[in-house]
Amino acid sequence: MTALAASLPLAGLPVRFRAGLTAALATGLAYLLLSPMLDGTANVVLKGSGVTLLALSALQLRTDGERWLAAIMALGALGDVLLALPGLFIAGAASFAAGHLVAIIFYARHRRAVGGRDWLMAALLLLFGLAMPPLLTPAGLPFGQTLLHAVLLTAMAASLWLSRFPRLAALGAIAFVLSDTILVLRLGGGRLIGPTADGAMVWAFYFGGQWLIALGVGRGLLARAAHAD
Repeated sequence: MTALAASLPLAGLPVRFRAGLTAALATGLAYLLLSPMLDGTANVVLKGSGVTLLALSALQLRTDGERWLAAIMALGALGDVLLALPGLFIAGAASFAAGHLVAIIFYARHRRAVGGRDWLMAALLLLFGLAMPPLLTPAGLPFGQTLLHAVLLTAMAASLWLSRFPRLAALGAIAFVLSDTILVLRLGGGRLIGPTADGAMVWAFYFGGQWLIALGVGRGLLARAAHAD
């Protein structure tokens, strides 16, 4: 993610927004590297801090739509914290689901004229959301809730793909989908590489995805505001 950050055009963004994105990225990297050594309160605080900083960064945009983006990120941060606390898995999933609903509404308000290929991509994302839970949901995990979450997540990614926001943001949403896919696979006892590597990929795809969404949507809001002026 460090190389990715270095290659992205952060120049030109408002100083406070750019600083917030940088601080969030550093925090997300810190959690990726330190989480195996942390437990208890320290783990919860560090895990929730990265996306919290993205929410605070969104409030620095001073544009129409900043509160929508901040709310999306704040619900994600709350989900991060709840998932890290014992017995609150369902509550954490509900927080993420609420965030996806807010995002779908917001991105739909910024729909652009799209062609057949874009509709096909959106349809494929939704089909994946329908197909993934039956294939990967482990015994003991509520299937209906997993299916609902997968559909909301992929609908969010599809809405972002069809929006006016830079494609960078949609790629972030797809990374978010990949993260949750690996997570459900792990919950079912499956693995791609191994427990440590798979856990690292879940966080890297998730946080990297959220970071790209914040950057891309933020850039889109700033461009729209500049065009309106």
